Amino acid sequence: MTDGVSRCAHYAFGPNRLHMCGPDANREVLAYLNEGVADGGLTHLLAQFKTLFPYLETIAHANRIDDVFDPRVVEAYWLGNKLLDSIQPQTFYRHLTDNLQLKKHLAPHTFNALENKLNSHPAPHHNFHVFNVWKRTGHVQEEHTLESMDQCRISWGKVIAVDGPFLTVERQPLMIGSPPKKGETAEGVSGLTLGSPVHAKITRRLEDNSLMEDVVIGDVISIHWGMPCEILTPKQLMNLKRYTTQSLTLAHITL
Repeated sequence: MTDGVSRCAHYAFGPNRLHMCGPDANREVLAYLNEGVADGGLTHLLAQFKTLFPYLETIAHANRIDDVFDPRVVEAYWLGNKLLDSIQPQTFYRHLTDNLQLKKHLAPHTFNALENKLNSHPAPHHNFHVFNVWKRTGHVQEEHTLESMDQCRISWGKVIAVDGPFLTVERQPLMIGSPPKKGETAEGVSGLTLGSPVHAKITRRLEDNSLMEDVVIGDVISIHWGMPCEILTPKQLMNLKRYTTQSLTLAHITL
């Protein structure tokens, strides 16, 4: 996908269909995806994602890119690329405080711990936000559980079976050192890591329309909230693994 708006919509659709992030417009977003159309209407919908859009703005402005939905900017946020290396800690701090207003949304000790991580020069990557901001900042104002964190992060999976609308992928689940108690939030556990690969079945078709029709066995795809997003190149996979590892490492400071 060379179009940044459509590419971004593929990633944003998963949580939007579950009414967790963005406007109540999942049918409209799906229609755009099925038609392969990206216009001002889709851009307007994506601009209403209160966490996603400020991240794109921060990355674009720091790299002097006028188009917030430039494909490079979209890729940087969801998968990671060299644009993230341009973000200085003070810029990231202003993003967290002014754009996301996390000082108002998080408990003081939680925000202080997040602020301290800026000394390690974190990247403003989607997975950093998932692993290091306990309270979800979309429509659902509650702390992540291990399960929701695993679904919310951008993960990758190797396609091992294609069965009509279903894809079976080999994917590493997010795990902790010891099983969490029922309902335990991620802030109360330790040893957050990626486990051994397991098989998972995901759906690529909704309402009789197809997504990612060109996927074949052996492809590696990105996944967000149980939805396939795109087929990854080796370089994209390398970047996603790199920024995921970095984000997990920083999460260990407060886990």
